[in-house]
Amino acid sequence: MKQRKPDLLWILAFIFGLGVVTTGYAQGFWERKLDAAYQQAPAELVQQARR
Repeated sequence: MKQRKPDLLWILAFIFGLGVVTTGYAQGFWERKLDAAYQQAPAELVQQARR
């Protein structure tokens, strides 16, 4: 029996899905990191940044 190669469409869909998952994870990681840095910043720097 001859095995079929995966269709190009399925390969592209898999790569796209993997990119979406990776991007979502990376955005969440950076948001958590920035939020933690913001919470640790001294109050003086936070007030200066708001001006």
